[in-house]
Amino acid sequence: MAYKKILTIQDISCVGQCSLTVALPILSACGHETCILPSAVLSTHTAGFSGFTFRDLTDDMPAIQAHWQKEGIAFDSIYTGYLGSTKQVGYVKNILDTMGVEGAIKIVDPAFADNGKLYPIFDAEYVNAMKTLCPSADILVPNITEACFLAGVEYKESYDEQYIKGLLSALEELGCSTIVLTGVGYESGKTGVVVYERGQIRYYEHKRIARGCHGTGDVYASAFTGALLNGKDIFTAAKIAADYTVRCIENTQGDPDHWYGVKFETALPDLIKML
Repeated sequence: MAYKKILTIQDISCVGQCSLTVALPILSACGHETCILPSAVLSTHTAGFSGFTFRDLTDDMPAIQAHWQKEGIAFDSIYTGYLGSTKQVGYVKNILDTMGVEGAIKIVDPAFADNGKLYPIFDAEYVNAMKTLCPSADILVPNITEACFLAGVEYKESYDEQYIKGLLSALEELGCSTIVLTGVGYESGKTGVVVYERGQIRYYEHKRIARGCHGTGDVYASAFTGALLNGKDIFTAAKIAADYTVRCIENTQGDPDHWYGVKFETALPDLIKML
């Protein structure tokens, strides 16, 4: 396995097991040099906590990029997650387009919505800004809600394979040639991942755990990226990330005090074995 240098651009929620506090250890455990560009620093994540602090780092991004360019730093892969503003999306698009080595793999996790709704700080303007990242991404990793907002397709709780095919087709029109769509379930008690690659659709189904955990989208995208950079093909990487995420949720069940995140650290040995 070649030693890869990856840049991940996300916020730091100091407590809450999401974003960079998930991506950095998972990617490092996968054997990659993991560089970070924080989009913001929060005392906790925003789901379930009140009175959290927030430090926007948007204005620091151009200077950081300029310093990297002066030093001749470039990355084998760039993976983006939660971004805090439309202005920030523009900076990140420039980084995606200019900071990778030749053949760099660019992965975008939109990270702005779930369960049919936008996260509270986002609006239609932000969704439109996120659409501009799609042509710069080699692989888009949305959940169904994010995919619907990006594609302009009505969100549905119940759907069939034709609905998913239509959603993927609409995303492709935005410039997304390869898509890993998470949270796709056609029957009760099951969910899975749809991989759309060069016009081919493949589906990996696994069990659905009723009590979910915050941050699992970040866990999934990080594990997927780590597996992909270990030489796994896209479908295999998607399966590994799904199995790892399920294991993380299983390891968190039965602990009512751990409501704010997922115990992904306890399953890192399993991820390494899967790789």
